[in-house]
Amino acid sequence: MSVLVVVECDGGEVKKSSLEVASYGSQVAQMLGTTATAVAVGEATEANLAKLGEQGITKVLHDAEPRLKDFVNGAYTKLIAAAAQKEDAKIIVLANSNIGASVGSRLSIRLQASIATNVVELPKTDGGSFTVKRGAFSGKAFADVKLDGDRKIIAVKKNSIEALHEAGKTAQVEAFSAQLSDADFADAPKQVVMQDQAGGILLPEADKVVSGGRGMKGPENWNLIEDLAKALGAATACSKPVSDVDWRPHHEHVGQTGITVSPNLYIACGISGAIQHLAGVNSSKVIVVINKDPEAPFFKAADYGIVGDVFDVLPKLTQAVKELN
Repeated sequence: MSVLVVVECDGGEVKKSSLEVASYGSQVAQMLGTTATAVAVGEATEANLAKLGEQGITKVLHDAEPRLKDFVNGAYTKLIAAAAQKEDAKIIVLANSNIGASVGSRLSIRLQASIATNVVELPKTDGGSFTVKRGAFSGKAFADVKLDGDRKIIAVKKNSIEALHEAGKTAQVEAFSAQLSDADFADAPKQVVMQDQAGGILLPEADKVVSGGRGMKGPENWNLIEDLAKALGAATACSKPVSDVDWRPHHEHVGQTGITVSPNLYIACGISGAIQHLAGVNSSKVIVVINKDPEAPFFKAADYGIVGDVFDVLPKLTQAVKELN
């Protein structure tokens, strides 16, 4: 079985989640005694694609079609399917991202492949079966899923696999054309609006997130959130009630009905911790909660809790981080 890894790129850089996916794919390839090839989607540079060798990738297929810079469901699906057929890939690994969710289901139909999403561990191949462990019920349970059939698609949950870094290793970057036509871009958006987070850090890819809730009392106090985020090199986020009243833009809303994040560090400031919010952040490695209400539900999910007024705590925390830096 050959392994194909879908690598998402933005602004010329490979996304962090795709570095994890590349590491996952190369480890699966090693288990099966084969090699891992990547296919790049989005805007990428050849130099950064070559660095995927550090994650165990041996070859990267790169289609230079300029319209692939922005996500187009039909075009991305055809590109990945063409790469899978070229490499005779039996296993396709991608990130459990918005792109992965959209493309994965289409690929499953096109390639007649079984699919598992939200996968958190390397597969088990005991006795000839191929079983993966996936998160279910917003991270409250796990399910072992057996993938049958000739082809298999695995969507890996962000921050569940540590990215490998074998310094000095490079991958071969190979020009590749999926022979895309205008019809493949028929569902392309008419206008693409880029919404970067504060500091230019994309929220779904952020390693650290500082988030605020109604306890911030108004948008005029958001500089406290932004100052801490800048000191930490973090993205900013907010709870649903905050975006609903337009204190912050909707693309910063994290939770069950917003963006799901899986950072190494999530700091919740003045957020009570409704179950819908927890569903979007409970995959974070470390959760820090700052709230003046000691009975706030969020404390039950926190690794560290600070009972105190955010207006007193945040300036001191920001200063401490600056001194540490």
